[in-house]
Amino acid sequence: MKRIFTLLMAVLATTPLLAAPKNLLVVSTTTGFRHSSIPTLEKVITQLGKDSGAYTVDYVRQPQGGESMEQVLKKLSPESLQKYDGIVFASTTGHLPIPDPQGLIDWLKAGHAFIGIHSASDTFHDWPGFIEMLGGEFSGHGPQVGVECLNQDPKHPATAHLGKTWNIAIEEIYQFKNYDPAKVHDLLILDKHPEKQTPGHFPVSWYKSFGKGRVFYTSLGHREDLIDTDADLKDRMNSIETSKAYQQHLLGGIQWALGLPATPLKH
Repeated sequence: MKRIFTLLMAVLATTPLLAAPKNLLVVSTTTGFRHSSIPTLEKVITQLGKDSGAYTVDYVRQPQGGESMEQVLKKLSPESLQKYDGIVFASTTGHLPIPDPQGLIDWLKAGHAFIGIHSASDTFHDWPGFIEMLGGEFSGHGPQVGVECLNQDPKHPATAHLGKTWNIAIEEIYQFKNYDPAKVHDLLILDKHPEKQTPGHFPVSWYKSFGKGRVFYTSLGHREDLIDTDADLKDRMNSIETSKAYQQHLLGGIQWALGLPATPLKH
């Protein structure tokens, strides 16, 4: 028995322990335009965490049952944020009355993750500190179009699976202001305006450091048939393969922001 116990302890000593999943706070609260694809985005973020084992999720959603916006946003207080490793703004919009804006910035700079999806850049237009942290600010969009995204970083976990270009059949493509390519690391760009087709530099996704923290942003995520791989989705115009690529793009960005190794999705 003693020999068996000794062998067991030796095996345990040489076996790496599985890291506990990170804790993500997913905010889908809006005070401006509310995307109908938010429930789909929430579902996919949750499923990506389960499938990869990389993270668990907690949510801040719209007020319900007489709650005020201030009450639901209490989870963004500096004290509450200590329970989380990162925060996701999932198509948030407008001005969110969070308890302590500077406390959120300080928390991110201290070494936490921020992941912004689609209209996260259409949030806090009145807060320069948020815009500086994110790296750009939504300025508008035209009709949904097909685009060829150019991969600017084939080694990054969010884009390593995409090749040199990534064709999306149809999506809502944002234009930005207060964006400086020298202050971010571009992941995906367009080299021509999505509607006018005039040459230029048009960002789609990027990442950056923020103090000791990490920021990942993708403007993609408007359409349900880009986000979701459900073959029975009504009026699907993007292929399931494109949706799989989007989910890997999103998971890779989340894992990078959390400081985790990238893992391929198993569809």
